[in-house]
Order: sequence, then structure tokens, then C-alpha cells
Amino acid sequence: MPEGTLQQLAEAHRVSTTVTGWDGKTQDVSAETLTKILTALGVPCSTADQIRASLDRVATETWRRVLPPAVVVRVDEDSAVSVHVPTGTQVELAVIAEYGTRHELTVPPATQTREVGGVTVDRLNVELPQLPLGWHRLEATHDGGQAVCALIVTPQRLTTGDRLTGQQRWGLMAQLYSIRSEKSWGVGDLADLAALAEVSADKGADFVLINPLHAAQPAPPVEPSPYLPSSRRFFNPLYLRVEDVPEFGQLPPETQDAIRETARGFDSANHNAEFIDRDTSYAAKLHVLEDLAQLERGPEREADFRRFRQEQGPGLRDFALWCALAEADEKQWPDSPSDVPSKRLEELAQRIEFHEWLQWLCDEQLASVQGAARGAGMDIGVVHDLAVGVSRDGADAWMLQDVLASGVRVGAPPDMFSQQGQDWGQPPWHPERLAESGYGAFGDMLRTILRHAGGIRVDHILGLFRLWWIPDGASPAEGTYVYYDHDALIGILALEAERAGAVVIGEDLGLFEPVVQETLAARGVLGTSILWFEYDGDSPRPPEQYRQACLTTVTTHDLPPSAGYLTGEHVDLRESLGLLSRPVEEERRADGEAQEGVLSMVRSRVAASVEPGADSGGVQEAVEQLHSFIAHTPSVLLGISLADAVGERRTQNQPGTSDEYPNWRVPLADADGQAVLVEDLATNARFDRLVRALGAPTPQR
Repeated sequence: MPEGTLQQLAEAHRVSTTVTGWDGKTQDVSAETLTKILTALGVPCSTADQIRASLDRVATETWRRVLPPAVVVRVDEDSAVSVHVPTGTQVELAVIAEYGTRHELTVPPATQTREVGGVTVDRLNVELPQLPLGWHRLEATHDGGQAVCALIVTPQRLTTGDRLTGQQRWGLMAQLYSIRSEKSWGVGDLADLAALAEVSADKGADFVLINPLHAAQPAPPVEPSPYLPSSRRFFNPLYLRVEDVPEFGQLPPETQDAIRETARGFDSANHNAEFIDRDTSYAAKLHVLEDLAQLERGPEREADFRRFRQEQGPGLRDFALWCALAEADEKQWPDSPSDVPSKRLEELAQRIEFHEWLQWLCDEQLASVQGAARGAGMDIGVVHDLAVGVSRDGADAWMLQDVLASGVRVGAPPDMFSQQGQDWGQPPWHPERLAESGYGAFGDMLRTILRHAGGIRVDHILGLFRLWWIPDGASPAEGTYVYYDHDALIGILALEAERAGAVVIGEDLGLFEPVVQETLAARGVLGTSILWFEYDGDSPRPPEQYRQACLTTVTTHDLPPSAGYLTGEHVDLRESLGLLSRPVEEERRADGEAQEGVLSMVRSRVAASVEPGADSGGVQEAVEQLHSFIAHTPSVLLGISLADAVGERRTQNQPGTSDEYPNWRVPLADADGQAVLVEDLATNARFDRLVRALGAPTPQR
């Protein structure tokens, strides 16, 4: 098989044929990897004849279509679309706007003609009318039938971050499940989040950035990683505060007392600093929620529930159907929601409604949390996190299989911190089929997350440009990049955020091309800077050279909290787990040198401005200096990890592991290993010192 021909086919489908690693070396992608990736894209390439036929196909693909898969344009720009019809065909073109207005289009003469498959085809360059932001539809009616595609008008740039310029704001970064209160059921919940927002707002915070609250399994056992959800569109009922469900008040007093007694049974779990037991907590909550679901809802509540179901449409019903099937532990799964027999739907009707009801409760409590955050004086409020992908066995993988690729997983190539690469085990969007669908699933997901959010952080936003695809059976190092229509995806992200009035923060770390940050900034998306990763060549970046349109932080959830990082616990942990690709002594030496380079820069800029710490000359003073340093940057947003604020040393997640380390199960604790509850934060001296290190005195609100 001619190697070059396979590479041409890969490049035609935007599959990278060479990869430059974190060490700066460029390598060719193997023919085996290219073949498997192209196969996952649905491109025949097993033989030389198939490759030639596929190359011919891709060369004429646009000419075989009346309309493109989708059209994504920017508002207030002159735009045109290419329409292809057999020569001599009469065609009528129209745009149906989002709210029903019909715009008839002028059909121009052909600008080009080509023979395709024995048929002469005309290309018409059709001018599009100026349309408002939104999801519109383009229709072409011709002698052979009708073609339709999505026409999505997106902002030139997202304007929601413009108001942040001129005043630096700070906020907390927190893992919600790890933050308990005296009233928690062993796991942090949405009432705890509201209390956390109020406490931090009193200290001057303008936002709280939390882990993804995406849906997991409908019943225990549940996946602990918030970044490996069942669905990114819907939420995890684990985070509900049972006592805040309005129907709770309808229960007889003795029943309410019994439930509160159940909650008090989690007192020891709330004070347990060793690990989070999601399964026990969720089982107890579901038991109560199932009883509450049986209570009659008043007319107003029932009308609100029906309205919510109607707004969420078939997607909510399909998700609830998956939940009902999953908890029934079906042995023979239907291929898709449409394949579930009507009799089975009738049998599951009550459970389907139950899971729809849970999502409604999540929606209500999320609205309450954002209201509490803004009411406490936060300028932004809750910033939700969007995971990169979903579990291969989850709801989205079943409901959205038409727009997801099979036979591959998403991950990351080897880098300095994960030297064997990362396999996240998630099916990626199929770029062509996603466009063909009009990007509906992508828009629905964003719209739901942004309903009650002041902002959204997009984890690995580089994935809107390209994703690292790993063929099944291969190691992370044997993958390659597949590119996406980033202008369309970023435009849709900006559209939904603009409509929601939410800021967007892109986690733009890792291996990427320079154009990525430039493109995101031009579209109004804030970037992310982590102190330890900011370099100008081989030297740590001075604060004045940091980006302004950016969230700057000292650490991230994939590193130990700052106190643990400074003492090299990340090296010890990776060495114990066998994740290093070089001797541990060499790793410690390199890490120490890198840290000292940053610390030297920090000490030269802020040492004199930070008052002595409780352990003067020790780790905590260094942590405060690091935070004072980021306050010297021009970045509009600064983030404090709640773990840093209380002295926690343990990492929440060690990339490259699953069961080897208790990822996403570490509760919030202080430097002495004692659990820290929400009630403790208002008077936490270490927290106050870190806020002062930012130069942000507590305002009178």
C-alpha cells in the first residue's frame, strides 16, 4: 500500500499524519493508527483500491450535496453559501428564521459547472440575508426533492467578559462533592454550594468555579470522576439537598423527623477526612426521593414540571429512558431510544417520569444556588465546568451515537506531567456527523448547563480545535490528532453564552498551536494560566507578561494543592504508582530546579509585601507569596483553590490512574488532616490570609 496515498486520505479528513511531542520531536503517525482512525470516521481505507475510491469521494463530496452539512456564520457579516444542483434544475431557496419568519432568497446563475458521477452539476453562490443571532434553517426545494441544513448565526465575539476589564476579580475553585456541612449526607450538595458562595462572597469573591455536575449512573454504584459522566447535558441528582425539595414539606412531621434523623446518621461521614462514599449517600437520598415523588404536586408545581419537560424536549425523555433501563439492569439493550418497544415504554413510564422529575429538581436547586450567589454580592456567581467527553457506557453514548465515533477513545499524548500519555476512555464527537446533525446535541448541552450559570469553564478547550484520538487496543502514545471545525464550535459556544449572559473560560493548557489562544481571545473567550506552567522560553514568565483576558491560578485539580506541590508530593505519588518515565532522582532534581526558577521569580517580586505566615519561613508563607504574585498579573480573574485556602495537601486526581489512587474521593481537610466543613470557612484564618495575599480586603456588602 503506498504510504503517501494513505497520508493524503488522512489529511483530506483532517487527521494529523505527524505529531510533535512535548520534547519538540516530530514523528510520523503509523499507517496502522491512520487506518484505524479513518475507519472510525467511516472512511474505507483497508486496500489501495478503497483508498483511491475514498480520495475520489472526498474530492467530489461537496458537489454531490445540494446544501452543506451545516452553515455557521457570524452576525452582521456578508455571507454566502454554495448550492449544488443538476444543470437545468429549478430550485427555490429560503431561510426559515428561529422564530418562524420566512425569507425567500434570490437564486443566482451558476458560477461553476462540473460533471460528477455522470451528471452535470451547477454551483450556485447564494447570498444570505442579514439575520439575528440564533438557530435558523436553510431550505432548498428542487425538482428532485428538498434539502435542509442548519444555519446558525453566532456573535462576532462574546461580549459577556467585556465588563470584567478594569477591575480584577477573584473567586474560589472547589470540588463540590468534597465540601460538606453539618447538614450534608456525606457528600457536598447544592445547598452546601449556596452556603459556600455566600461565605466566599463575604470575603470578596465574585465567583465560585466548581467541578462538573454532570449526570453519572442513575443508581449506585456511581463513577466517582466528574470528568467521566454518563451525560454532559443533564445533572447528577446526588447533589440534591433532599430537605429543600418543596414536596418535603407535605410529609407528616414524624416522617420529616425520620428523614432528618437519616441525615444526622451521616454526621460521622461528614467529619471523615479519609474518603467520600458517594454510593451510600446516593442510595439513602434516592430512597427518600422516591417517596417524595409519590406525593401529589399542587397545580402550579405540576404546571412547572410539565413546562420543564416540554422545554427540554425529547432529549430529557431519552435520558430518563436510559436511566430507567440502566437501573433495571437490562440484559438486552435496544440499539437506540427509538428501538425500545412501546410495551416496554409503558412498563417504564413511572420510572421515566421519576428521572425527569429528578432533573427538574436539579434545575430548581441550581437556579436557587445562582440566585444565592448573586444575592450575596457575587458579580459572576457559579461557574460550571464542562468535561471533555462522556463514558462509553453512559446515556450520551447511547442517545447520541449517531454523532459520536466508535472504535476510538479520547485522551492526551505524553507530556511532562503524564509521560505515558492519558487515556480518558471517552468517545469523541464525529466531526462530520456532528455537522450533518446541525450541531444540535452540542447546542442542547451548552444551553442546559448555562441555564443557571454565571459562567462556564470548558475543560481542554483545545478539543474544539483538535482531539487526540486513540484507536481501541492502542496505547495513548499511539494516537493522533483529529481536527474539528473550531470556528463553528466556538461560535456556537459564544452564541449560547451570549444569550445566557455568561462568561466563558477556556482551559487552554497543554500542547497546542499558537493560533489557538489568538482565536479564543478574538472570540471573547477567556484563557487559563497556571503559575507553574507559565514560561517565556526557558524562563518563568514575569507577572506583567501574563494575559489580561484570563483566569490565572496557582494550581489546578490535576496537581496537588500548593502545599503538597511545594514539598514534591506529586513526584512521590507518581513514582509510587509507576508513572515516571525516568529515574525518580532525576525527576526530583528536574522538578526542584523548575520550582526554584518560579519561586525565585516570585520572591523577587512579592516577598516584601507578604506578612510572615503562621509557619514563618515555611510552606504556608510560600503559598501566600505565590498568590500575591498572581495578583500582580493583569489577569481579570484570579482563582484560589479551596484546598489551598484551608491547607489541604492531597491531590484530587492523579492523571493516568483510576483505581490505583482514590481520584475524586478526597474530602476537604486542613493541614492537620482534619475535615473542614462549610461552617468552618467563615472564621478560617488561613483562608483570610490567602485572600489578603491577593491584596483583596473583605468588602462591606
